[in-house]
Amino acid sequence: MNIKSLLLGSAAALIAVSGARAADAVVVAEPEPAEYVKICDVYGAGYFYIPGTETCLRIGGYVRYDIGVGDINGATNVRDRLDNLDGTFNTNDTYAKHARFALKTWTGQETELGTLKTYTETRFDWLAKAQDYAGGFVSAGGTGVSLNFAWVQLGGFRVGKDESAWVTFSGYAGNVIDDSLVGYGGDFDTGVVQYYFDAGNGFSAVVSLEDGAGGNTVDSYVPHIVGGVKYTQGWGAISATGVYDSVWEEWGGKVRVDVNASDALSLWAMVNYGSESNVVHNSFKNWEGNWAIFGGGTYKFNEKTSFNAQVSYDEGKSLGVAANIAYNIVPGFTIVGEVDYINKATSDYRAVSSDGFGGVLRFQRDF
Repeated sequence: MNIKSLLLGSAAALIAVSGARAADAVVVAEPEPAEYVKICDVYGAGYFYIPGTETCLRIGGYVRYDIGVGDINGATNVRDRLDNLDGTFNTNDTYAKHARFALKTWTGQETELGTLKTYTETRFDWLAKAQDYAGGFVSAGGTGVSLNFAWVQLGGFRVGKDESAWVTFSGYAGNVIDDSLVGYGGDFDTGVVQYYFDAGNGFSAVVSLEDGAGGNTVDSYVPHIVGGVKYTQGWGAISATGVYDSVWEEWGGKVRVDVNASDALSLWAMVNYGSESNVVHNSFKNWEGNWAIFGGGTYKFNEKTSFNAQVSYDEGKSLGVAANIAYNIVPGFTIVGEVDYINKATSDYRAVSSDGFGGVLRFQRDF
C-alpha cells in the first residue's frame, strides 16, 4: 500500500464517521423570549401586570407590634404564678403585647362595564394579656387567622366581606390607636351588597345592604340598611349617614365635618344618634345613651412627625381622651407613642364611677 492509497482511505473513513454523527445530531430549539413583569401605573404605585393577563395586582400589608401599659392598655390584676403556689393569690400589673401580620392584595382591570376591582386582607395575631379562661393569669399565644376583607367591585357595585358603610363612608375616628374609648361604630365586620355613586364634582353617595356579625347577624331576609351622602372639596368634607338594624329594629344617624384648616392642621367633628328601645348595643351602636359626640385633629410638625388627638363623650357620661406622637423614622416604618384616659361617671348605666389611664407604644412597618 503506497502513501497515496493510505491518504485516500483515511479521508473516506473520516467522511463516513462525520456523516454518521450528523445523522444523530440533536436539534436544540431556540429559546422563547422571557416575559418580564410589567409595571401597571393605572391604579397607583405598586401594581404590576399578572403575566399573560390584563389584570393589575398589588401585594402589600404591614407588621405591627404594640406594647401596652396601665389600666386601659396593660394587663392589670393578673395572678402571680409563684405566689399562687401557696394559695395567697397575689396579683400584679404587667404589659399587654400585640403582634400582627396583615397581608393585603388589590387587583384592578378595565372592562366595558367599568373598573373591576378586588381587595383582600388577612390578619395573623398574637396576644399577651390576661385571659379569663386561664383563671386570671397572663397568657400569651396566637389568636388564629381572620379574614377582614374579601370583596369584588365592578364600577360602583361591591359585594363580599367588608366593614360596614356606617363606619367607612363618613370615615373612621381620629388618627389615634384607641379611637373607640367611647364606641362609635358597633359591628365593623359584615358582608355587604353595596352601591357607591361618585358624581365627579365632590358629591358621592352609598347604599349598603349588610349582614352584621355575631349576635347582630340578620335573622330574616331583611338586611341591615345603610345609606349616606357626602360632599368633598379642597377645604374638607361634610357627610350624613343613616342606618337601620333589622334584627333589633333600631335606627341611627350621624353627621361628620372634616376641615383642612391649613397645610399642617386638619380638624374633624362627628355627632352620632341611635335609638335604643330594644337593646343598648346593636349592629351600629356601641355607645351608651342615644347620642355621642367625637372630635379631634392632626397637626403635622414636619414630613416625619405629627401630633394626633381625639376626645369623645356620650349620653351615658363616658369620656375618652387619646393623644399621640407619630414619628416616621424611615419611609414605611413608624413609631407611635400614645397616652389614653377614660372616665365613666355614675349614670343610668352604672352605679359606681371609674376612671383609668394607659399608654401604648406601637412599631409598624408598612409595605
